[in-house]
Amino acid sequence: MTTPENSISALEVAESPDVTVTDDASVKRAVKATMLGNAMEWFDFGVYAYLATTIGKVFFPEASGSAQLLSTFAIFAAAFIVRPLGGLFFGPLGDRIGRKKVLATTIILMAGSTFAIGLVPSYESIGMAAPILLVLLRLLQGFSTGGEYGGASTFVAEYAPDKRRGFFSSFLEFGTLAGYVAAASLVTIIQTVVSPEELLQWGWRIPFLLAGPLGLIGLYLRLRLEETPAFQQMEQAEERSLADESTGKKLRETLVENWRPLVLCIVLVATYNIAHYGLLSYMPTYLTNTLGYDESHGLVLMIVVMLVMMVGISYVGKFSDRVGRKPLLLSGFIGFFVLSLPAYLLIGVGNYVTVFLGLAILGGLLLLFVGVFPSVLPALFPTGIRYGGLAIGYNLAVSIFGGTTPLVLTALESSTGSNLVAPMYMMIAAVIGGIAVLMIPETARKPLEGSPPAVSTDEEARRIIRRVRRKKTAAADNLEV
Repeated sequence: MTTPENSISALEVAESPDVTVTDDASVKRAVKATMLGNAMEWFDFGVYAYLATTIGKVFFPEASGSAQLLSTFAIFAAAFIVRPLGGLFFGPLGDRIGRKKVLATTIILMAGSTFAIGLVPSYESIGMAAPILLVLLRLLQGFSTGGEYGGASTFVAEYAPDKRRGFFSSFLEFGTLAGYVAAASLVTIIQTVVSPEELLQWGWRIPFLLAGPLGLIGLYLRLRLEETPAFQQMEQAEERSLADESTGKKLRETLVENWRPLVLCIVLVATYNIAHYGLLSYMPTYLTNTLGYDESHGLVLMIVVMLVMMVGISYVGKFSDRVGRKPLLLSGFIGFFVLSLPAYLLIGVGNYVTVFLGLAILGGLLLLFVGVFPSVLPALFPTGIRYGGLAIGYNLAVSIFGGTTPLVLTALESSTGSNLVAPMYMMIAAVIGGIAVLMIPETARKPLEGSPPAVSTDEEARRIIRRVRRKKTAAADNLEV
């Protein structure tokens, strides 16, 4: 029986600084809003990757086939070069004025720049101005995306209860796969329905133009959200508003005082993105240009693999809440080291069964990353610099090792003449990533650094408050003695 002195009212639970009770409906709204934004982000990037051959013909018609592809992937990589600048700008800003405002801004910029790509005239119409405009819009895409993933993963992580953070955070990458699947499906349908001439003339524009209405839907959902509980508590704890702090102060705190988690974040994201972009962005082009498969057939195989991954991703996130994040990540890196080469050898055999089996192996291993990383990365940083630390670390790694992966693999394959460059690249990344995993703390079922425990029921909150009160009483008794 609860004694009067231990009884805790609902008001005390709501106002206690020692615990946060998450509202299930609010958590689900946050997940939906951030998931859609992430889906749109990777829909944009996926469309560009899957239309790489066509875009090369539209904007670089005078170049050879391989030069067209290299030029297209160079522009693909250009968007990633400016992503760290976006992270440097939007990340500390999100820690200063709030996650919600910045996420609303990034989705507007991202949707607008993608929509504008669909309106750019071809090289035949305006000459060199066409690829120049394409580069500028890709740079704007990359800049806005620099604030997207760090903010979205921070938003979900700060809303989710500690015991279910892996499950809820995994839906962020569900959005990534949904964006890729939507992009691949739409491109496949367009390639099937229209003629090659129509695809070059106007068909390729359709996916980009869809970004406009998708962005408006995402903006509406994000504007309906409240700021995260963790940020609200941090802001209330300050004697003055966080908005009075300079962005430069937040940036110095991130780069100087928290350099270790920043370095670990960069290494983890770099190694993960080599596998991620190697499979989801580079593979369709590899199947078509290197192995000679029809474009639509290669995309259909990728769609099936990604659909299977979408089914399993939330289960991986949920499983990480039970067994921990590190065991799953280590299994993924070990798997990539051992199985990357056999998977690519299967893909290169030459029939659809072995191709699908090889893709399934790589997709299954990648699933361990996409299901776990969204809950691992935000937990590396304290609340005060979480958005900035993650945005800077994530985008710096993606810029150097993620977006450049298709370009690097295409160039290496062209220069060496080997079809096995990609698995070797993945194996090296797996070794480095595995070492980094050993150096990070286990964060499953634990509060985020700088934030109180987050629970989903008042009864859990009361247990934590009683425990905190007992510790404070014991500490006071010890001082009196």
